[in-house]
Amino acid sequence: MYFDFSSLPNYVPYFLPAAWMTLKITVLGILLGLVLGLGTAFLRISERLVFNIPARAYIYLIRGTPLLLQLLFIYFGLRGLLGLNALTSAVLALGIHNGAYIAEIFRGAIVSISNGQMEAARSLGMSYPRAMVRIILPQACKRAIPPMGNQFIIALKDSSLASTITINELLLKSQQLASSNFMMMEMLFIAAIFYLFYTALFSWLFRRLEQRLDVSGA
Repeated sequence: MYFDFSSLPNYVPYFLPAAWMTLKITVLGILLGLVLGLGTAFLRISERLVFNIPARAYIYLIRGTPLLLQLLFIYFGLRGLLGLNALTSAVLALGIHNGAYIAEIFRGAIVSISNGQMEAARSLGMSYPRAMVRIILPQACKRAIPPMGNQFIIALKDSSLASTITINELLLKSQQLASSNFMMMEMLFIAAIFYLFYTALFSWLFRRLEQRLDVSGA
Protein backbone atom coordinates (compact mmCIF):
# COMPACT_ATOMS: atom_id res chain seq x y z
CA MET A 1 0.00 0.00 0.00
CA TYR A 2 1.37 3.41 -1.02
CA PHE A 3 1.02 6.50 1.15
CA ASP A 4 1.51 9.91 -0.42
CA PHE A 5 2.67 11.88 2.59
CA SER A 6 4.39 14.47 0.41
CA SER A 7 1.00 16.05 -0.36
CA LEU A 8 -0.07 16.39 3.29
CA PRO A 9 0.90 20.09 3.67
CA ASN A 10 -1.57 20.94 0.89
CA TYR A 11 -4.46 19.52 2.94
CA VAL A 12 -3.59 21.00 6.33
CA PRO A 13 -5.46 24.29 5.67
CA TYR A 14 -8.67 22.32 5.09
CA PHE A 15 -8.40 20.99 8.64
CA LEU A 16 -8.08 24.36 10.36
CA PRO A 17 -11.84 25.07 10.75
CA ALA A 18 -12.32 21.52 12.03
CA ALA A 19 -9.42 21.95 14.45
CA TRP A 20 -11.06 25.11 15.80
CA MET A 21 -14.37 23.27 16.17
CA THR A 22 -12.66 20.47 18.11
CA LEU A 23 -11.05 23.00 20.43
CA LYS A 24 -14.32 24.87 20.94
CA ILE A 25 -16.27 21.72 21.81
CA THR A 26 -13.55 20.62 24.22
CA VAL A 27 -13.22 23.94 26.04
CA LEU A 28 -16.96 24.58 26.31
CA GLY A 29 -17.58 21.01 27.42
CA ILE A 30 -14.92 21.12 30.12
CA LEU A 31 -16.13 24.52 31.38
CA LEU A 32 -19.66 23.17 31.72
CA GLY A 33 -18.20 20.08 33.36
CA LEU A 34 -16.34 22.24 35.88
CA VAL A 35 -19.54 23.98 36.94
CA LEU A 36 -21.51 20.74 37.19
CA GLY A 37 -18.64 18.89 38.80
CA LEU A 38 -17.96 21.43 41.51
CA GLY A 39 -21.64 21.76 42.35
CA THR A 40 -22.08 17.99 42.42
CA ALA A 41 -18.99 17.58 44.62
CA PHE A 42 -20.52 19.84 47.27
CA LEU A 43 -23.76 17.85 47.11
CA ARG A 44 -21.80 14.61 47.24
CA ILE A 45 -20.02 15.48 50.50
CA SER A 46 -23.22 16.73 52.12
CA GLU A 47 -24.56 14.65 54.99
CA ARG A 48 -28.11 15.47 53.95
CA LEU A 49 -29.57 12.64 51.90
CA VAL A 50 -31.75 15.00 49.89
CA PHE A 51 -28.54 16.40 48.37
CA ASN A 52 -26.27 13.39 48.59
CA ILE A 53 -28.48 10.80 46.90
CA PRO A 54 -29.18 12.79 43.68
CA ALA A 55 -25.45 13.54 43.37
CA ARG A 56 -24.59 9.86 43.79
CA ALA A 57 -27.26 8.90 41.24
CA TYR A 58 -25.94 11.40 38.68
CA ILE A 59 -22.37 10.19 39.07
CA TYR A 60 -23.41 6.53 38.90
CA LEU A 61 -25.61 7.04 35.85
CA ILE A 62 -23.08 9.04 33.83
CA ARG A 63 -20.02 6.99 34.74
CA GLY A 64 -21.93 3.78 34.11
CA THR A 65 -22.99 4.54 30.53
CA PRO A 66 -20.89 5.36 27.44
CA LEU A 67 -20.46 8.96 26.33
CA LEU A 68 -21.62 8.01 22.82
CA LEU A 69 -24.92 6.76 24.22
CA GLN A 70 -25.35 9.96 26.22
CA LEU A 71 -24.55 12.07 23.15
CA LEU A 72 -27.06 10.25 20.97
CA PHE A 73 -29.69 10.38 23.71
CA ILE A 74 -29.33 14.15 24.06
CA TYR A 75 -29.17 14.80 20.31
CA PHE A 76 -32.07 12.62 19.22
CA GLY A 77 -34.08 12.68 22.45
CA LEU A 78 -33.90 16.32 23.46
CA ARG A 79 -33.45 18.01 20.10
CA GLY A 80 -37.16 17.96 19.36
CA LEU A 81 -38.17 18.99 22.88
CA LEU A 82 -35.66 21.78 23.45
CA GLY A 83 -34.67 22.70 19.90
CA LEU A 84 -31.01 21.83 20.46
CA ASN A 85 -28.65 21.97 17.49
CA ALA A 86 -25.75 19.56 16.99
CA LEU A 87 -23.12 21.81 18.58
CA THR A 88 -25.19 22.50 21.68
CA SER A 89 -25.96 18.79 22.02
CA ALA A 90 -22.27 17.90 21.81
CA VAL A 91 -21.22 20.52 24.37
CA LEU A 92 -24.05 19.50 26.71
CA ALA A 93 -23.19 15.81 26.45
CA LEU A 94 -19.48 16.41 26.95
CA GLY A 95 -20.15 18.76 29.86
CA ILE A 96 -22.54 16.39 31.64
CA HIS A 97 -20.17 13.48 31.07
CA ASN A 98 -17.10 15.30 32.35
CA GLY A 99 -19.07 16.78 35.22
CA ALA A 100 -19.49 13.35 36.80
CA TYR A 101 -15.76 12.65 36.70
CA ILE A 102 -14.79 16.16 37.77
CA ALA A 103 -17.19 15.85 40.71
CA GLU A 104 -15.22 12.89 42.00
CA ILE A 105 -11.94 14.73 41.41
CA PHE A 106 -13.12 17.68 43.49
CA ARG A 107 -14.69 15.45 46.13
CA GLY A 108 -11.45 13.56 46.58
CA ALA A 109 -9.48 16.80 46.77
CA ILE A 110 -11.86 18.32 49.33
CA VAL A 111 -11.92 15.32 51.65
CA SER A 112 -8.12 15.11 51.46
CA ILE A 113 -7.86 18.41 53.36
CA SER A 114 -7.37 17.89 57.07
CA ASN A 115 -10.55 18.22 59.14
CA GLY A 116 -8.56 20.32 61.57
CA GLN A 117 -8.52 23.21 59.13
CA MET A 118 -12.31 23.33 59.00
CA GLU A 119 -12.48 23.05 62.77
CA ALA A 120 -9.97 25.87 63.19
CA ALA A 121 -11.91 28.10 60.78
CA ARG A 122 -15.17 27.41 62.60
CA SER A 123 -13.52 28.15 65.95
CA LEU A 124 -12.59 31.59 64.57
CA GLY A 125 -16.26 32.30 63.91
CA MET A 126 -16.45 31.45 60.22
CA SER A 127 -19.63 29.86 58.94
CA TYR A 128 -19.32 26.49 57.22
CA PRO A 129 -19.88 27.91 53.68
CA ARG A 130 -17.39 30.74 54.24
CA ALA A 131 -14.76 28.38 55.64
CA MET A 132 -15.29 26.05 52.69
CA VAL A 133 -14.89 28.84 50.13
CA ARG A 134 -12.00 30.69 51.79
CA ILE A 135 -10.01 27.89 53.45
CA ILE A 136 -10.82 24.45 52.05
CA LEU A 137 -11.71 25.07 48.41
CA PRO A 138 -8.50 26.94 47.41
CA GLN A 139 -6.39 24.07 48.71
CA ALA A 140 -8.66 21.47 47.11
CA CYS A 141 -8.50 23.20 43.72
CA LYS A 142 -4.73 23.21 43.97
CA ARG A 143 -4.65 19.47 44.59
CA ALA A 144 -7.18 18.84 41.81
CA ILE A 145 -5.01 20.36 39.08
CA PRO A 146 -3.07 17.19 38.06
CA PRO A 147 -6.16 14.96 37.60
CA MET A 148 -7.99 17.88 35.97
CA GLY A 149 -5.23 18.06 33.36
CA ASN A 150 -5.78 14.39 32.57
CA GLN A 151 -9.54 14.92 32.37
CA PHE A 152 -9.07 17.84 29.96
CA ILE A 153 -7.05 15.63 27.62
CA ILE A 154 -9.65 12.88 27.85
CA ALA A 155 -12.34 15.42 26.95
CA LEU A 156 -10.28 16.49 23.93
CA LYS A 157 -10.17 12.94 22.60
CA ASP A 158 -13.83 12.34 23.48
CA SER A 159 -14.78 15.33 21.31
CA SER A 160 -14.18 13.12 18.27
CA LEU A 161 -17.51 11.42 19.04
CA ALA A 162 -19.22 14.63 17.92
CA SER A 163 -18.60 13.40 14.36
CA THR A 164 -21.47 10.94 14.87
CA ILE A 165 -23.95 13.82 14.94
CA THR A 166 -22.46 15.52 11.86
CA ILE A 167 -20.31 18.12 13.63
CA ASN A 168 -17.44 18.96 11.31
CA GLU A 169 -14.58 18.35 13.74
CA LEU A 170 -11.22 16.75 12.97
CA LEU A 171 -12.32 13.14 12.60
CA LEU A 172 -15.29 13.90 10.37
CA LYS A 173 -13.22 16.27 8.24
CA SER A 174 -10.62 13.56 7.66
CA GLN A 175 -13.35 11.15 6.55
CA GLN A 176 -14.93 13.74 4.26
CA LEU A 177 -11.64 14.53 2.55
CA ALA A 178 -10.73 10.86 2.26
CA SER A 179 -14.01 10.13 0.49
CA SER A 180 -13.03 12.54 -2.27
CA ASN A 181 -9.27 11.99 -2.58
CA PHE A 182 -9.11 8.31 -1.50
CA MET A 183 -6.27 9.08 0.92
CA MET A 184 -7.77 7.74 4.13
CA MET A 185 -4.52 7.03 5.99
CA GLU A 186 -3.02 10.37 5.03
CA MET A 187 -6.09 12.32 6.20
CA LEU A 188 -6.24 10.37 9.45
CA PHE A 189 -2.55 11.12 9.92
CA ILE A 190 -3.21 14.87 9.69
CA ALA A 191 -6.07 14.59 12.20
CA ALA A 192 -3.77 12.67 14.54
CA ILE A 193 -1.13 15.41 14.30
CA PHE A 194 -3.69 18.03 15.39
CA TYR A 195 -4.80 15.87 18.34
CA LEU A 196 -1.19 15.30 19.38
CA PHE A 197 -0.49 19.02 19.14
CA TYR A 198 -3.46 19.86 21.35
CA THR A 199 -2.50 17.14 23.83
CA ALA A 200 1.07 18.44 24.04
CA LEU A 201 -0.18 22.02 24.45
CA PHE A 202 -2.65 21.19 27.23
CA SER A 203 -0.09 19.00 29.01
CA TRP A 204 2.44 21.83 28.93
CA LEU A 205 -0.10 24.38 30.19
CA PHE A 206 -1.14 22.21 33.12
CA ARG A 207 2.47 21.42 34.00
CA ARG A 208 3.22 25.14 34.08
CA LEU A 209 0.15 25.70 36.27
CA GLU A 210 1.28 22.94 38.63
CA GLN A 211 4.75 24.45 38.87
CA ARG A 212 3.40 27.94 39.42
CA LEU A 213 1.17 26.80 42.26
CA ASP A 214 3.71 24.27 43.54
CA VAL A 215 1.13 21.49 43.66
CA SER A 216 3.63 19.01 45.08
CA GLY A 217 3.77 21.10 48.22
CA ALA A 218 -0.01 21.20 48.71
